[in-house]
Amino acid sequence: MKKIIFITILIIVLIFVIFLFTQNNKKEENIDSKYTIVTSFYPIYIMALNVTDGANNVEVLNMADTNVGCLHDYTLTTTDMRKIENADIFIQNGLGLENFIDKLLNTYNNLKIVDTSANISEKIEDDGSVNPHLWTSIDNNIKQVQEISNALIENNPANSEIYKNNTEAYIDKLENIKENYKNKLQELNGKKVVCLNEAFEYLAKDIGLDLITIETDHNESTLSADKLKDVINTMKEENINNIIVDINDNLQNAETIANETGAQIYRLNSAMTGEIDKDSYINIINENLQILEQIK
Repeated sequence: MKKIIFITILIIVLIFVIFLFTQNNKKEENIDSKYTIVTSFYPIYIMALNVTDGANNVEVLNMADTNVGCLHDYTLTTTDMRKIENADIFIQNGLGLENFIDKLLNTYNNLKIVDTSANISEKIEDDGSVNPHLWTSIDNNIKQVQEISNALIENNPANSEIYKNNTEAYIDKLENIKENYKNKLQELNGKKVVCLNEAFEYLAKDIGLDLITIETDHNESTLSADKLKDVINTMKEENINNIIVDINDNLQNAETIANETGAQIYRLNSAMTGEIDKDSYINIINENLQILEQIK
């Protein structure tokens, strides 16, 4: 009898040990199966958050701090490299904006890189170089979101249905706002505006603005006296009464021009920085719409 009791207890203990071992293995499998996505900077990060919302075992990291802004002269940090080291996929804007891509490929030659500009055919060129600020156009933003979705469906098929559903829902929202732009900004088609930030060229193309873009260093006042004089004369001759800048730009150039011409300054948001919220781009372009409606 004692022997039977002993054997029974032993079997129960063995079953319990096997159960614990199985559970620990499952936990390790769950940890190991985490799919890590790294985006290059804020606009791409927001796109990825929308596509991956609710996806299982998916982590989305943004490489550059969300307050960095544009990556024209960005240098990779040690923290950036640590994020990318464990990435399953890296998502970039493309068009040369991430000038460190070669360094990434040299360091992590097996890293999967998604170029969200790949299927955008109508690119704006300035003096032989392509303007990379695609995302300010709602049309382009939609194409970039779809590119991200397609890549994730292919490379992380376990979450393919979630990616598809999220992409459709998000693109529907963007399409609705695009329709609002079309309906509410018809009077801006063909209107001449001076812009002191090239990031808005794609947005202007969407709504038909005749944009005169003056490239500046957005953090400083760098326009020469001669250049300022030329801009002021052009605005007076062509009766241009509106100036567009980014909300984070230094206003000195714009204010100098406005004081000489009586033009109104409009501060739009290029969505290069913002809140960590998947709806932030939606909120930004809605706010931009309200500002654009004020242009006369």
